[in-house]
Amino acid sequence: MSYTVTLIPGDGIGPEVTAAARTVIEATGFTIDWDVQEAGGDVIEKYGTALPEPALESIRRNGVALKGPITTPVGKGFSSVNVKLRKELKLYANYRPAKTMPGVKSRYDNVDLIVIRENTEGLYSGLEHEVIPGVIESLRVITYEASERIVRFAFETARQYGRKKVTVVHKANILKLSDGLFLDVARLVAKDYHEIELEEYIVDATAMRLVMRPESFDVLVMENLFGDIISDLTSGLVGGLGVAPSANIGTHCAVFEAVHGSAPDIAGQGIANPTALILSAALMLRHLRQPEAAANIEQAVHTVLSQGKTITGDLGGNATTSEYAAAVAAVVESLQDDA
Repeated sequence: MSYTVTLIPGDGIGPEVTAAARTVIEATGFTIDWDVQEAGGDVIEKYGTALPEPALESIRRNGVALKGPITTPVGKGFSSVNVKLRKELKLYANYRPAKTMPGVKSRYDNVDLIVIRENTEGLYSGLEHEVIPGVIESLRVITYEASERIVRFAFETARQYGRKKVTVVHKANILKLSDGLFLDVARLVAKDYHEIELEEYIVDATAMRLVMRPESFDVLVMENLFGDIISDLTSGLVGGLGVAPSANIGTHCAVFEAVHGSAPDIAGQGIANPTALILSAALMLRHLRQPEAAANIEQAVHTVLSQGKTITGDLGGNATTSEYAAAVAAVVESLQDDA
């Protein structure tokens, strides 16, 4: 069986890391027909936007996309491509695993957690206005429907992967109505998952505990702004955004992407680290019900990183992007042969 998947190479290092991810996916033997679409700063003159409608229509049609990093022009009136994607396609859940990997330098050796972030509301609703000159008001929107949907997604994720605890991260001690609603909804949803512990933690205390005892967390769920901050923090615990995969899931579509930027300063030099997008591709294969192929990619990445021979400069080696991808692909092929 083959699938048609939208591929958005993006700009900057995007085309290089997406090519690397494709090399690794092909090594699994799983066939994907790539529907390649343009997006990014390079196409603004052509389409008048960094996220053209043909790219959106492709994702709606195919239901799944693998996306490279895209530059959002600063100070030119263009909204974030990532935010627009989530809103247009109703990608309500951001899924960000953070797991310690062999050979990747970090301060911890036992991190294995998942951050689930609500994608559609909170301060990211973008509802701002000027009350009087010099006074700006931003509205933080929290609804029962979106809260129930994201908390249930977190519990379903915990059940799917055999996790034992869901931590609801909030600020209900201060934001008594909005986060109070989020917390109340979490308590109601938790009653449907008796085998999973519900933990409640204030966001600032969560940040401190993540730095002191990250191994004490399992699955964390929170609203948009808290999730934006905490998910980057957890990526930092395991080596940074260069090794952090990500998925944005909706009812009808899913977009898999690396969370790092487009790094235009090193674009075209063949030195970009493709680990994050390769691991995001593994998440995509799980979504496409190819768990063995996904597991082989993850194991291959860990093998190459632990050997430390064919890794990119940011990881302490001197391999090119394509050399690193080829090394991972070779391990994937060997795992496929042994199966």
